[in-house]
Amino acid sequence: MARKIMIQGTMSNVGKSVIAAGLCRIFRQDGYRVAPFKSQNMALNSFITKEGLEMGRAQVMQAEAAGVEPVVAMNPILLKPTNDTGSQVIVNGEVRGTMSARDYFRLKKSLVPEVLRAFHGLDEAYDLIVIEGAGSPAEINLKQDDIVNMGMAELVDAPVLLVGDIDRGGVFAQLYGTVVLLEEKERERIRGLIINKFRGDQTILDPGVEMLERLTGIPVVGVTPYLPLCLEDEDSLSERLEGRQSVDRIDIAVIRLPRISNFTDFNIFEGIEGVSLRYVSAARQLGTPDLILLPGTKNTMRDLLWMRQNGLEAAVLKAHRAGCAVFGVCGGYQMLGRTISDPDGVEEGGTIRGMGLLDVETVFAAEKARTRVEGRILRAAGLPEQLDGAPIVGYEIHMGRTTPGKEVLPLTEITDVITGARKREGACGPNVYGTYVHGIFDSEAVASGIVRALARAKGITDEMSRTLDYAAFKETQYDLLAEGLRKHLDMESIYRILDGEKVLVK
Repeated sequence: MARKIMIQGTMSNVGKSVIAAGLCRIFRQDGYRVAPFKSQNMALNSFITKEGLEMGRAQVMQAEAAGVEPVVAMNPILLKPTNDTGSQVIVNGEVRGTMSARDYFRLKKSLVPEVLRAFHGLDEAYDLIVIEGAGSPAEINLKQDDIVNMGMAELVDAPVLLVGDIDRGGVFAQLYGTVVLLEEKERERIRGLIINKFRGDQTILDPGVEMLERLTGIPVVGVTPYLPLCLEDEDSLSERLEGRQSVDRIDIAVIRLPRISNFTDFNIFEGIEGVSLRYVSAARQLGTPDLILLPGTKNTMRDLLWMRQNGLEAAVLKAHRAGCAVFGVCGGYQMLGRTISDPDGVEEGGTIRGMGLLDVETVFAAEKARTRVEGRILRAAGLPEQLDGAPIVGYEIHMGRTTPGKEVLPLTEITDVITGARKREGACGPNVYGTYVHGIFDSEAVASGIVRALARAKGITDEMSRTLDYAAFKETQYDLLAEGLRKHLDMESIYRILDGEKVLVK
């Protein structure tokens, strides 16, 4: 059986995913076979495994940090919100249906056997399992049927490290309040506290740390700094969505849709010198970018209507008429077409007009397309010559089926790595492109080629984009994460906790 440790947080977005990823990398560096696990993940950033199953990207990131292939057992339940009160429920990588929050709460206790089956499969294959919680264990209105925080810790008898976020303020109240709201048997499971995202002189913080340890009787096993790394985030709480609005030599604007999904498609551009990647949610923020990216979304129709109502659609069309390139991925691709129809009520029902930049039509179907693909970019209208034949590897995950008009040029030629089926997909028009392939920009040749073409169009003749091996870049980020955490976590105590010891306050 694997040793296990669980990372819980005082609230969402305190850094649980990143701390878990860092521990995965540290344990791997120390010679252990380690796997991440999260029983229930609510996120719109998802991934397709080699078996064609869907899972959350946070556990994919953690698996990469651990140096192992992501498998759906690492995230057996994925909830993808479709609106404020309901989500698509995905169990073991396959859609079970779309449910209201109340309907899912009635169902989830029955999913415990599925969760345990997934966990025990990892338990047999790995030395260590790093388990991530969700939200807060002190959500007392939800504790009765909890399967992701203390409920999960109890099911597999895991010790817990509780993380608080000092960057958002009130970290001592976060940690102390969470501990106090727990039942005695739950408090016993918390073997260490972590204060995360600290900036400044730690000696000023030390008196508070000592008082917190006295009040809770639990040792603080780390005060970890804010680490400015480029790592994939779990969901739309991502700090990068609130990031820069400053413009570099090449300006790329991503439309921040209300139900944005898989915005990790664009992370590669953040690592290219001279490129600004901005997320914009209002027409006044758009400015005059060189490239506009329309990302995926869990509700294409509603998000397109949102763009229409707040003026962003008109701003994008105006920018395109002025010569700005527009590229849509998945839901963004669907928006670029002439019409979007939903005869079966998968999203909103009915038919709406699209943006009209591509001669394609989309019809939603109840069955989700999900597969891993590999292939190449085709030489199509307006694409730079160096992109012709550029290799791509990625995945498709969508409910819609998009049909191009007779004169439309395809963007890619891809092979389904599961079935071996080959097809041409996507569409091109004058300075506008669309595809269903998530990960299309991760290829060094594609991202760098696009940036160089945008630079030449602006008359920038010097070498604009350095060569970027995105996979190697991510490896350096995981190593830097591990290095930063090793300096500020008491790893000796954490290993003792893994061995079942209770570390005492000094």
